[in-house]
Amino acid sequence: MRLRAIGEKGSQVFNHNMKITQLGKSGRIDEAIKVFSQMTQRNAVTYNSMISAYAKNGRVGDARQLFDNMSHRNLVSWNTMISGYLHNDKVEDAYGLFVKMPERDLFSWTLMITCYTRNGELDKARQLFSLLPDKRDAACWNAMIAGYAKKGKFDDAKKFFDEMPSKNSVSWNSMLAGYTKNGKMRLGLKFFEEMPERNVVSWNLMLDGFVEVGDLDSAWKIFKTVPDPNVVSWVTMLSGFAKNGKIAQAEDLFEQMPSRNVVAWNAMIAAYVQDHQIEKAVRIFRDMPEMDSVSWTTMINGYVRVGKLDEARQLLNRMPYKNIAAQTAMIYGYVQNGRVEEASQIFNQIAIRDGVCWNTLIAGYAQCDRMPEALSLFRKMTNKDVVSWNIMITGYAQLGQMDKALQIFEEMGEKNIVSWNSLISGYVQNGLYLDALKSIVIMGQEGKRPDQSTFSCGLSACANLAAFQVGKQLHHLVVKSGYVDDLFVSNALITMYAKCGKVVNANLVFEDINHGDIVSWNSLISGYALNGHGNEVVELFEEMLIEGVNPDQVTFVGLLSACSHSGLVDRGLKLFKSMTEVHLIEPLAEHYACMVDLLGRAGRLEEAFEMVRDMKITTTARIWGALLGASRIHRNLKFANYATEKLLELEPDKASNYVLLSKMHAEAGRWDEVERVRVLMKENDMEKQPGCSWIEVRNQVHAFLFDDPVQPRTAEICSVLKSLATEMTNTSSFLTSYD
Repeated sequence: MRLRAIGEKGSQVFNHNMKITQLGKSGRIDEAIKVFSQMTQRNAVTYNSMISAYAKNGRVGDARQLFDNMSHRNLVSWNTMISGYLHNDKVEDAYGLFVKMPERDLFSWTLMITCYTRNGELDKARQLFSLLPDKRDAACWNAMIAGYAKKGKFDDAKKFFDEMPSKNSVSWNSMLAGYTKNGKMRLGLKFFEEMPERNVVSWNLMLDGFVEVGDLDSAWKIFKTVPDPNVVSWVTMLSGFAKNGKIAQAEDLFEQMPSRNVVAWNAMIAAYVQDHQIEKAVRIFRDMPEMDSVSWTTMINGYVRVGKLDEARQLLNRMPYKNIAAQTAMIYGYVQNGRVEEASQIFNQIAIRDGVCWNTLIAGYAQCDRMPEALSLFRKMTNKDVVSWNIMITGYAQLGQMDKALQIFEEMGEKNIVSWNSLISGYVQNGLYLDALKSIVIMGQEGKRPDQSTFSCGLSACANLAAFQVGKQLHHLVVKSGYVDDLFVSNALITMYAKCGKVVNANLVFEDINHGDIVSWNSLISGYALNGHGNEVVELFEEMLIEGVNPDQVTFVGLLSACSHSGLVDRGLKLFKSMTEVHLIEPLAEHYACMVDLLGRAGRLEEAFEMVRDMKITTTARIWGALLGASRIHRNLKFANYATEKLLELEPDKASNYVLLSKMHAEAGRWDEVERVRVLMKENDMEKQPGCSWIEVRNQVHAFLFDDPVQPRTAEICSVLKSLATEMTNTSSFLTSYD
């Protein structure tokens, strides 16, 4: 009886240990803790299972605490804890434990070497490998091969492979995986063909490699040749079709599968979700014989993607065991739809949050311009990553608070290229073009290589400053850095050259683009328009239509602006009509402003006024400004007064509107009206904003504010200007007397 009781207790402990392991694997850590705490008898396996469960769910601190409290640790306990650190990328902690081990087996060494290779610390892995007491086993060799291959160091990987005392199938597949997972399919295929024997893993590696590089034809050939395809083979091919939008082929393959596991069902759900076929995804989800956390998360994410947030929330509430991925997907959905309070509610329900979860909510607050809440959350975050800092920089930049964006930037430790680009683009968005260019220089001095985003922002700054020489230098850097074929950079180059008055250069860049998009055409059209080449703009537009590129609203702003500046009134009216009737584009305020300017410059003020009066959209300051400008040219005080009244309603604090009206009255000799306008300006406490000019000298851009006492060498500049004015007066007198 006693032996039977002992056996039953042992069986009970065994069952509980298995349950803890299963609950840990499925993410149900709270249930695993409950089982562990209720156990009256525990053995070393119990503790090891619980340590593993904690570690797999990101609670490595709890795992270590449990490990430290164990009265009797065996070798498996040490290895389990090191494995837990490996799972959570805690390499230094793993090594600290490794050196304290009373004894090590081959698995211990392999774990630690794998720790370093997965983290990309190959020198440390190699140093540890050299200390390995017994190098006959293939496991550590395979770890080294995989590490080098993963980093794309194929020569080093091949050297280890060739030096191995004995190779197994894992060795060959580790080397093959290095090629296929790095997209080196030509080398991978050559190696695959040289393999003495291939198993299903080898075939699946080739299949997955072709799928990842988007070569579905080769992937399909491999799939049809696999001797005994397993469920991984079928799912890999299925996912390949799904990723490339070939849903019909994915459906056919799914129906043909001889057996389906939960991964296969999840792959089909993911295929429908990616294609926004949410009803079909729901049907598959309901038909599943069993579901795991991935099934629920994919379905919740599917509802989020199509904007069905209430359905996503209902599904999350029904989910038998919540996981952080599903909850974060829900937070993301609420954030994208501006429902930050509900996102915060979900966030507060999560016990153990990862970086993605924190960053999703911080980004939500930032997107809604609620930076105080974003900052509060950011400060509470214990393990901030570079993404967290970058979100804050971008958030403050969006609000125009570049001083705070810079403060965050300077506080952060290691900065990546996104950090620099967030700051630089923030400066450009807020008109601080000199600061943007200075940041690019500092970035280079700190050894960071600019990318396409950096160049695009830098060229945009040059365009707004008309800093041709600096822009040309950036163009040289673009060529050296290999981004000359990047479409975003090419479009920025077109705009930069055009705004600097170098339309020929802009056209050369445009002609070098292999496949330009609508932005490329619009950039060149706007460039020609800006420089007064009206006829060329119209010709370019006709060429654009021949090429089959459909115009958009921006295209017509450039076209109408060009017609306005070139006096092409009839052509402009015809284009404006075709915009709505042929291209079915609803006119915006910018289009009406161009038309008012076009008609106004031609003296057709009545038509311009009627167009504004009959508009279906709300008038803007730009429209009334165009009418006021045309009224001044043609000295029509009636329309000028009317336009000014409307402008002052829209922009009561803008001094330039008062100044323009005052000048018109002065030109007409109405001095009492001039005085009345000046009195109004004084009553409204208005002063003209100081003028600002830029000048480029020796590849440096200098900014000058009117009457700025801080400007260095002000006295010297004024002295030179006075000397020049005197010389000009003397020269003028000389030429007059000569005539």
